[in-house]
Amino acid sequence: MKMIRTIRYSLCALCLLSVVSCQKVEVLKFDPDLRGLNIWVGTSSGAVYEETVYNYSYAYGEGSVTFYARVYGVPVDYDRTFTLEPFGDSIEHVLPTIRTEEYVVPAGAVSGEYKVYFDSHKLASETMFSESDGKVSFRMVPNDSFGQGAEDMQSFTVVLRNRIAKPDNWDSANYPFVPLSDYFGSYSRVKYQFMIEHIGLIDFIISYFASTAIDESTNTISPAYAVYLQQLMQERLAEYNATHDTPLTDENGDIVIF
Repeated sequence: MKMIRTIRYSLCALCLLSVVSCQKVEVLKFDPDLRGLNIWVGTSSGAVYEETVYNYSYAYGEGSVTFYARVYGVPVDYDRTFTLEPFGDSIEHVLPTIRTEEYVVPAGAVSGEYKVYFDSHKLASETMFSESDGKVSFRMVPNDSFGQGAEDMQSFTVVLRNRIAKPDNWDSANYPFVPLSDYFGSYSRVKYQFMIEHIGLIDFIISYFASTAIDESTNTISPAYAVYLQQLMQERLAEYNATHDTPLTDENGDIVIF
């Protein structure tokens, strides 16, 4: 009799477990067609920056800012598209300068690198953002293919400038990056403008881990290439000083040296 009770209790327990299991399956059920899209500025490996800087004065005409997108969900066998909507306090002033596209996540892909464009020729005034920064943000417009992404990856912000600005990595940089001052000395606006004019690099970074002399897609250079640029700037400065009555002097009245 005791054995029969034990069997009955076991069968009841199994039934209860079956009910609970079914309930759990019901809770975990999700729509496989629901896919969000994360967008961010930073690096393709997923480092997310709060904002990035675009300087109108660094490009003659149209320049660009790179952003990244990644689907959370499974790849599909057809192309999917998305668009961006600009917004923010400066939008009415900068909207005519902004160009976005209908961006495509190709069939089989779950991530990609994309660009938004800014045209300095379309600024309402040549002095706009020359004294103080502006800001514009971009968010994805939800569509049939994508909903919004994770909370901190639903939009990104671009700081807008229109002047020669001191790079954030001039005096300090976290390893494996190297401060520009290690190769080019103390900062001045005249020195930096002279460098841009002669080497054509803007807001570049020096990395111990650089696999090539220069990666033009990210403006990352190796320490060896930084030495080459340092020597190049010394040559260009010597040529300038030899052909002018006075040596190149910065905005502080100091003679520029590299």
